[in-house]
Amino acid sequence: MIATHAPVAPLKWNTGLAPGHRVIPEETAVAIVVNGGTHAVMMATPADLEDFATGFALTEGIVDSLGEIERFEVLEYETGVEARLWVAAGRARALAARRRAMAGPTGCGLCGIESLGEAMRPVRPVAAGLTLSAAQVLEAVASLRPAQSLNALTQAVHAAGLWSPGEGLSLLREDVGRHNALDKLVGAAARQGADTTGAALLLTSRVSIEMVQKAAVLGAGIVIAVSAPTATALRAATAAGITLVAIARADGFEIFTGEERII
Repeated sequence: MIATHAPVAPLKWNTGLAPGHRVIPEETAVAIVVNGGTHAVMMATPADLEDFATGFALTEGIVDSLGEIERFEVLEYETGVEARLWVAAGRARALAARRRAMAGPTGCGLCGIESLGEAMRPVRPVAAGLTLSAAQVLEAVASLRPAQSLNALTQAVHAAGLWSPGEGLSLLREDVGRHNALDKLVGAAARQGADTTGAALLLTSRVSIEMVQKAAVLGAGIVIAVSAPTATALRAATAAGITLVAIARADGFEIFTGEERII
């Protein structure tokens, strides 16, 4: 298996130069291959690759449900990894009609999109009925960082997690790319049959439109992020009926949309 991190020895300066030690994350070219054809190439952390490929297939509309994925395998090469999916014949034909090659930097959510309409596709409405108290929002935020094992080593990766009252943080995935971390979470939730309607989505990143689009596919009615949203993301969250809580830190948070779900 490809390593997810590596030790390095930088020169450290405060009052002078001295040998240092640090662990940094690996990033690997991961090709999402569908029925033998490369659909996308992303730079990603080489872990939880079946979750990644499954979540990417769901959030990008390659499939509508987990049952449409018939088989999966990973092939490792010197230059990277192929995450291979086989989907139902009807899905494969539809995909061939709009196949694109997408190669981009780490977690680039819109690289290779062929049309403005595809980039700004309608957001799936969310009907989740979860409500949270202000204290629960703060509890959810506090649970995120201690659970980030790779970030504890590297201080350089994003995370996406599912948190619910009573159960706490039930699922978490990490990656150098924020979109990749969320795709991994979507895939893991689908594969494990997680209750996403009764959980809030936690993000360590800013909230852009594609993060809202992916959250809607996940089915999470409440999104809690440590950074700020974009204006386009707010419009998408409103259209999807998503409660968007952002700039969520230990000392407070801001509710941008769907305030009725926060008590």
